[in-house]
Amino acid sequence: MNDFLSGMTSGLCLVAGLFFLRFWKKTGDRFFGFFAASFWMMALHRVMMLLLRGGENEHVLVVYLIRLLSFVLILVAIADKNWARPRKRRPAR
Repeated sequence: MNDFLSGMTSGLCLVAGLFFLRFWKKTGDRFFGFFAASFWMMALHRVMMLLLRGGENEHVLVVYLIRLLSFVLILVAIADKNWARPRKRRPAR
């Protein structure tokens, strides 16, 4: 059951990444690109946890580094969005 739930979580992370990719293509905002990459890395983390299902897979450094990089990307996206120069707004149609 844990393998099934982990697989579902990784699949849903991939789908969330695709949604953010679509928003990035529409708006060109880097915020959405960072979030897409972050969700794909979370999916990779889940897949690696499934593949390394030995008794000590929680202590594999690469698994933790992927998760850490994923959360760092989210923080970078938020910081980039808040510290970016204000752009001219497009007129409403």
